[in-house]
Amino acid sequence: MKRIAVLASHAGTVLQAIVDACEAGRLSARVCLIVSNNSHSGAHQRAERHELPFRHLSSQTHPDPELLDLAVCEALDSAGTELVFLAGYMKKLGRHTLTRFQGRVLNTHPSLLPRFGGQGMYGARVHQAVIAAGDRVSGVTVHRVDAEYDTGPVVAQCEVPVLSGDTPEVLAARVQAREREFVVETLQAIVSGQISLG
Repeated sequence: MKRIAVLASHAGTVLQAIVDACEAGRLSARVCLIVSNNSHSGAHQRAERHELPFRHLSSQTHPDPELLDLAVCEALDSAGTELVFLAGYMKKLGRHTLTRFQGRVLNTHPSLLPRFGGQGMYGARVHQAVIAAGDRVSGVTVHRVDAEYDTGPVVAQCEVPVLSGDTPEVLAARVQAREREFVVETLQAIVSGQISLG
């Protein structure tokens, strides 16, 4: 069983999909740790509900960015983490964490990267940009994490149609529904060896 740590900042709906898939046996893994930079996040509540280990690590707990990075890295190490998944985690990871888990930190993004990625491109902003560009297809990208926003190598992508009359909210709901499924599918493909992280 692959030990996956999930980092989330807000509601934690993708986190919930991962936890549910693990509990149902659709994902051959277990969530060994949940980390949030928000002590009042939905991710915290979901961790409590499922009795999963949780750590709040943020600029509140560690004002020095270097010490925060070390704390995140140590927490992941102590939990025996084999794979790190960012599920709506809104902070950059530091060099210690990225080096220690090189090639094993993944993120999900609600567009077909490299389109509509980068600093400030998250949530509704992504879907607004897709519609403003007139794209007929959007989607979900799972990619490796590096030191910049949304620039790491793509691991897997899936398409989601943009329909006539879509608002950003309607498109977001369609992409998010597929994202929850696709993240689980991709993680299962990784743990089963169908997708190699090298």
